[in-house]
Amino acid sequence: MAFDEQYYNIGYLDRLSYADTFVHRLDPRIKLITSLLFLFTVISFPKYEVAALFPFFLFPAILLTAGEIPLWFIVKKVAIVSPFAIFIGIFNPLLDTAPVAVLPALTVAAGWFSFASILLKFILTVSTALLLIATTSFPTVCHALRQLGMPSLFVSQLLFLYRYIFVLAEETMRIVRARDMRSFGRKGTDVKVFVRIMGVLFLRTVERAERIYFAMLARGFQGDMPTGKHYSIATRDMIFAGSVVVCLFVFRFYPVSEILGRFFQELFL
Repeated sequence: MAFDEQYYNIGYLDRLSYADTFVHRLDPRIKLITSLLFLFTVISFPKYEVAALFPFFLFPAILLTAGEIPLWFIVKKVAIVSPFAIFIGIFNPLLDTAPVAVLPALTVAAGWFSFASILLKFILTVSTALLLIATTSFPTVCHALRQLGMPSLFVSQLLFLYRYIFVLAEETMRIVRARDMRSFGRKGTDVKVFVRIMGVLFLRTVERAERIYFAMLARGFQGDMPTGKHYSIATRDMIFAGSVVVCLFVFRFYPVSEILGRFFQELFL
């Protein structure tokens, strides 16, 4: 069943976070801070900057390789949400028609550069966010946010949101299976059945939420989600953070792509 496959695919990203690699063993606070610095540095570039963004692919490449994360899995996840970035920038070449000389005999509209910049920034930020979850897990990221001083109410809401994605998917899977067993051919696929399914799903999730909430209150829930894990920043964490900060500074304020281009040009010409 296609829905079952998609449901189990949701948890695959979380299962990847329980591996035992160098990246997985890093302190989650360090990974969170360096990832946020990476995201802010990438989006700080001007809208026409394209070449300067390519060196930043080194960071997700290191996380992907050292964390032993399947490349095709990340590519598929990025491709699923890529239409949003494409829709945002696809009209730039039509609206920004200022000519820009790429080569002596080639001139293109400036909108193409802003469109390419949007796509590169999108790929870098989304892939880094996915790799952060794949090497840390979403609950661990939330607990790292709490230890960094985020309000407990905000962190609890994030944890509940993440948990209820799976609860909602489980309820949906039960309803879809029940409909399939009561249907034949294309029966049960019209709009009326879909509306009824959404109504039943809403009622079941509300009832499940109430049962879970009362069960949590009976166990002493007071608005915070404590964790039994205690993290400590080791020497390898500081080395990793320092290396990332130095690379981000160099990539942001020095024309690394231009320097490498001139180097290879002099080397092969």
